[in-house]
Amino acid sequence: MTGAAAEAIEEVYRDHWPRLVALILRQFQDLDIAEEAVQDSFVAALHAWARDGIPRDRFAWLAVASRRRALDRVRRRNASTRTAERLIATIETEQATDIESVSADDELSLVLACSHPSLAPDAQVALTLRCVAGMSPAAIARAFLVPERTLQQRLVRAKRKVRDSGLRLRPPIENELRERIDSALAVTYLIFNEGYASTAGEDLMRVDLTAEALFLGQRMLRLLPEDPDVLALNALMLLIDSRRDARLSTESDLIPLEDQDRSLWDQEKIFEGIRLLDTALRLGRPGRFHLEAAIAAAHATIVPEQEKWLQVVALYGELLRVHPSPLYELNRSVAVAMVYGPEAGLEIVRQLEGDAALTGYQWLPATKADMKRRAGLYEDAAVDYEKALTLATNPVERRYLQRRLNQVRSAKG
Repeated sequence: MTGAAAEAIEEVYRDHWPRLVALILRQFQDLDIAEEAVQDSFVAALHAWARDGIPRDRFAWLAVASRRRALDRVRRRNASTRTAERLIATIETEQATDIESVSADDELSLVLACSHPSLAPDAQVALTLRCVAGMSPAAIARAFLVPERTLQQRLVRAKRKVRDSGLRLRPPIENELRERIDSALAVTYLIFNEGYASTAGEDLMRVDLTAEALFLGQRMLRLLPEDPDVLALNALMLLIDSRRDARLSTESDLIPLEDQDRSLWDQEKIFEGIRLLDTALRLGRPGRFHLEAAIAAAHATIVPEQEKWLQVVALYGELLRVHPSPLYELNRSVAVAMVYGPEAGLEIVRQLEGDAALTGYQWLPATKADMKRRAGLYEDAAVDYEKALTLATNPVERRYLQRRLNQVRSAKG
């Protein structure tokens, strides 16, 4: 029974963790109590279900257990206060039928609480992964290569700041929803990007983080099925993730986009990504995620190369108008080089070299080197590849840059 109990726990953990946290948070208005009570209830369930059997309604069992543990925490923390006594009396009289009353608004409020604008981005990421995705502090600490104690302290400070801000779990007010959803989407995309191109560690990709970002995106899509930005971000992540299996060789070496085996791209993800993008475009004016997804879709669609790159150049131009960024301009330079030749791309790159936002970014000199390589300027390309190597930290990316450096050295020799 232990194995069956563990499987049941894993399934309900993934499906219902945020719903349980939202339920307890609505009742107790304390994110710390909610998260810890729900965690304790899963530990209790693992032992009880192995001993007594798996209950028919697993969510209800966990909801009751979470409520009891939250009440215990309130008693221990504030047993002598009238406020605590009133809270305990009110909640203890609630009927079990209230368990099912948690709504999409409650879950959305949980997502928004974790993206509270008073929190620093790293705190938003940690809180979202913990309270919405249900990742353990140890797993989050491993993902971002920080000591678990540091991560725990970050979580404690973030939850305290949310509590002290006076936040209450309630349906979001219309005039605050856009800002908070934008923040939640940005946090989700940050998690996805860290998983897709890890800035630390030995691996190029962190599949656990991309999976969590996709889960968070799906959670928001379920809560806001007609929000064009939520649709567009989900489309973007699916289209990018569709290329995951083609990014590395059997020797775990990086394969650039133009050299990837397209038969390894996940066609189901591409189909779903394009479907979501089409829906998003019908519902609202294109924004950042719409345009990034459209660029990813252009790469995923089989069209003549020149036509594809012309489309990408135009999309990056519109993206820069909507969301100016030197990184997007750098990406546009690549598309320009593919259409108009490497010298046209180099002209854009040279203009970006003084941009402080790209200082220390290895793909600026690497992009410059690649364009010089394509133009036959092998000696100059070698200098830029060497500079990129001094900036790169990921070993997979370093091996790729070293291969390119060796190629131009051989060519110029």
